[in-house]
Amino acid sequence: MSTTPNYEIPGEMRDFAEKSVDQARKAFDSFMGAARRTSDTVQGSAELARNNTLNASSRGFEYAEQNVNAAFDFAKRLVRARDVQEAMQLQADFVRSQFAAMQSQAKEFSGIAQSAMQEGAERAKSAMQQGADEARKAMEQGRDVAHQTAENAQDAVNRSTNN
Repeated sequence: MSTTPNYEIPGEMRDFAEKSVDQARKAFDSFMGAARRTSDTVQGSAELARNNTLNASSRGFEYAEQNVNAAFDFAKRLVRARDVQEAMQLQADFVRSQFAAMQSQAKEFSGIAQSAMQEGAERAKSAMQQGADEARKAMEQGRDVAHQTAENAQDAVNRSTNN
């Protein structure tokens, strides 16, 4: 019957293994922190897009309400017209004022949309850059930990074989 040789793991090897686990944990925590911050930034961008959409939708309803109210006001004035000439003048005034209102609304709506797109693009660009920077930093830390771990392992092996 053969017996398994009793080989004691040197304290240096155990210390090395413990340090390696701690370093790997720190690198992982750093990577997860970067991933969470990136996720939060993306979530903030989605919330910004949602708010911009709600703002544009709200303005669209306001414009529709203004235009319908103007049409009702016109209709009220039109039914009170005394003759065809007055009705034609009311029609011309209504068309002119609505054309101006729609131009103004279109310009404002275009500004809202352009601002939302620009803000969203800037935020997305910033989020992507931040995420890439943090991921790169976490990967570099992981690489450094791996190199340090390899060096520590080699040192531990060298010390254990020299003893």
